[in-house]
Formats: sequence, structure tokens, C-alpha cells
Amino acid sequence: MESQLVFIVSAFLLVSAIAKGEYVRPQPRKTLQLPWNSVPSSHPQQVHISLAGDKHMRITWITYDKSAPSIVEYGTEPGKYSFIVGGESTSYTYLFYSSGQIHHTVIGPLEYDTVYFYRCGGQGPEFQLKTPPAQFPVTFAVVGDLGQTGWTKTTLDHIDKCKYDVHLLPGDLSYADFMQHLWDTFGELVQPLASARPWMVTEGNHEEEMIPLLKDGFQSYNARWKMPFEESGSSSNLYYSFDVAGVHVIMLGSFADCDEYSDQYSWLKADLSNVDRKRTPWLVVLFHVPWYNSNHAHQGEGDEMMAAIEPVLYAAGVDLVLAGHVHAYERSKRVYNGISDPCGAVHITVGDGGNREGLAHNYKNPPPEWSVFREASFGHGELKIVNSTHAFWSWHRNDDDESVRSDDVWITSLSSSGCLVKKNDELRKILLEQ
Repeated sequence: MESQLVFIVSAFLLVSAIAKGEYVRPQPRKTLQLPWNSVPSSHPQQVHISLAGDKHMRITWITYDKSAPSIVEYGTEPGKYSFIVGGESTSYTYLFYSSGQIHHTVIGPLEYDTVYFYRCGGQGPEFQLKTPPAQFPVTFAVVGDLGQTGWTKTTLDHIDKCKYDVHLLPGDLSYADFMQHLWDTFGELVQPLASARPWMVTEGNHEEEMIPLLKDGFQSYNARWKMPFEESGSSSNLYYSFDVAGVHVIMLGSFADCDEYSDQYSWLKADLSNVDRKRTPWLVVLFHVPWYNSNHAHQGEGDEMMAAIEPVLYAAGVDLVLAGHVHAYERSKRVYNGISDPCGAVHITVGDGGNREGLAHNYKNPPPEWSVFREASFGHGELKIVNSTHAFWSWHRNDDDESVRSDDVWITSLSSSGCLVKKNDELRKILLEQ
């Protein structure tokens, strides 16, 4: 009788909410249990790709045969490989865990907007990838804090259906949290997408995995997810940059030193000094911990980085800042120094990929004047840079396994607004500071 009463009350509340047009958030889902996959030890597993400088792509995979070669064969027709390139491999141990052999091989030069077929290690299945276009339009899929739950799977399914060129992930990938086999299951989970389009990632707190006196931080992350830090003049895999079409993307490290005396700060200034807004009129920045956050979760955690870095990004005329960490969605107006500013950046938090920790439901009320839209739901973002002046951002709620566009906005580039002319002297002064 009691169970029937609970059911009736629940059904009444559900119908009432639907009648009012409110979104009823579904319950959390458990961590996925991937079936055991019997693959020969020399065959590639956990394949993913990333941009590695102009017209080049890094192919990463794992084998459990330590002698397997780090070669990639590739071409523009299935089964016909016109090129073969050798790379490097590494491995690591973490307490009682030993990784497989992690291979990194850079292929290229590649043609823009072209499908290539490739095979890793000289055997195993054939994969295919598509290179990004040389010019606008270009589309990015964006989501952070993925994890490995049922919601992660549906979020990835939704991303797979959108026509995107590059995936941007602002930290918290596998949620391995010291359990190293979860890095392996995450690699298998994302392989269908990550082997076909470049995944550009930056680190989150769940990647750190530091054990004082025993293990330095980010060992697993750095070994498995090598990004083009060397190609962009950085000394650390935790921060780097790259160009796609007419967009310059900077991936910063929320968990690397960032004060004015740090290597990251010096690198950022050097990187910005080389940006030509005529060639890349759009400037986009990603890092894990958001600066503009009206959720009660993780309040103030980005303040130190914000104090050091925000003046630099503002002077450089950054258009858009994407972050994760808070397990919810929020979009701001153009903002700087805590208040709306037409020459500031739009800040968007997309830490809602599907992680096992669940959603952050509690927001500050009333919302700050700079906050435009916020919702505690799983989902993903899509950023389509249409041309040198206009971009379309949309956020797609993961609504009972259906992708529902719930927020969108047209964004005008600062390079076309007159803001950069006003900032030239300010930027020059910051870049020349020692």
C-alpha cells in the first residue's frame, strides 16, 4: 500500500511539473561496466587523435605487447596506405598498476577538410579521421567533466550526431581518481569519437592523482593525453595553444602555477604576442575552474588564477572562455572584473558531461547581473564559428536521452567591434612587462 502511495504521489508531481512546463531532472546513473574485450596484445586499443601543429595530427593508442611498433600507415582510400610514419612510445607504473605501451605518432602534412584512413602498429582494425577545415565555418563540440556513467554515454551519443570538427574538453576526463584501470575503460569508451575527430583537452582536478612523497601529479594524464605543448612553445602538457581555421585556442592549466612569475604566465604572454587577429580573428580560452560562477559549488576556487590572468586575457581581447568543474551549465554576458563589459569575454561553464558525482543544483539567488542562463542538467555545447565576425553558441540538455537545445546566442567577435583598437596600448604594456 505504501509503495502504491509513493508511486501515485510521484506520478502526480511528474504530471504537475509537465503541465507547468518545468523540466524534471532524471536521477543519476551508475558508472558504466564495459564488457571485457578480447583483443590481441599487439592490436591498438584506446585510440584517440589530437592536433599537432599545422596540418599534422597525433595518433595515440595503447598495446599490451611492449614490442609493438609505433607506426601509423595512412592514406585517403580505405585499405590503401600511401604513407607510413614512426613515432614514440612510453609507459608508466602507478603503485601496483603497470600501463600498456602508450604510442604517440604524428602524421602529416595532411590536407584540410579531408578524410584519411589509418592503421596503428601495422595490424588490427582500420580507423578513419577527418581533418578540420582551413577556413570558416568551423564547429567545436564542447563538454567537460565527462566521467563514465550512463549519462556520459548518452552525451557522447549526442555529440556524435552533431557535425563538428574538433572536440574541446576543459578538464576532468575519466574520473579515474587513482584507480588506473578506469583510464583504460575511459579510453575504450571514447575511442569511437576520439579516433575520428581531434580531442583537445586540458587538465582538471580529477587528473592530478598526486600521492605526496610517492607520485607527482598528472602522471597518467600526461602519459596518455599528450597535447601539442611543444609545438606551441610551452614547457608543460598542462597548457598549450593551437589554431583551427581562423580561431586561436589557448588551453590553460588551472592546476599549474599562474602568478606573474610563473612559466605559464610567461608562456601565455609570449603566445599572445604571436597572435595575428587578421589571420585568427577569434580568440578562445579554456581551463577547468570557472571564474564566473553563481553556483554554490566551488565558489572562489578560481580567484587566484583570475586575479593574475584575467587582465591579460582582457587586454588581448579574448572572445570566449570555456570552463568545467561545476557540474552544471551557466552562460554570462561579456564580463570583466566582476561586472558586465562589452569588451570582456563571454564565460561559459559546461561541467555537465555526465560524471558520477552528479549535478550541482544550488545557485545563488538572485543571480548576478552578468549571469544570463544557468541550469543544473547534463548536456553539451556546440560552438559554430560562422565567419570572422559571428559565431553561434548552443547548449543541448541531455533530456531523458534526447538532445534538447535549451540555450543559444549569437556572439560578435571583438576583432570586429572596435574593442581591440582601444586595447592595443594596454596589451602592449602587459606583454612588454618582465
